[in-house]
Amino acid sequence: MRLTRQRLILLAAGGSTALLAGAFLFQFLGWAPCKLCLWQRWPHAVAIAIGAIALTVGGRIWAWAGAACMVAASGLALYHTGVERKWWEGPASCTGGGDLSLGAGSALLPGAAADTPALVLCDQLQPFFLGLTMANWNLLFSLGLLAFWIAAAMRRD
Repeated sequence: MRLTRQRLILLAAGGSTALLAGAFLFQFLGWAPCKLCLWQRWPHAVAIAIGAIALTVGGRIWAWAGAACMVAASGLALYHTGVERKWWEGPASCTGGGDLSLGAGSALLPGAAADTPALVLCDQLQPFFLGLTMANWNLLFSLGLLAFWIAAAMRRD
């Protein structure tokens, strides 16, 4: 089977769709996302939209736009990986070093602690599968999808 530009775009956008579906499934199953996890979803959502446009309109420029999304996704996943592994500091709003309060007076409200969702810290290393975290897996898959987008952009058909 020859991988035409359209098929490569379909694979790349489909990969982002699968990653987002997996993220929502794991969230549904109780794996609450941190702030950086949520940020990592946006480039994949945009890549899905770009894939739909590219499959409808055609043109290499859309494949390059999809590749740019995967560069952003990979960058965010690498950043999150570094925060988890303490290679560098993360945003103060979702790491152990920042102000983690939920706002003035929230602790004073009756039942506030029971109604407040648990805060998931971005700098907590939580191995998911084969010793890698979800951010690590997102980095690997995003780099793979980047290769598909670049291959689609370089296709002459």
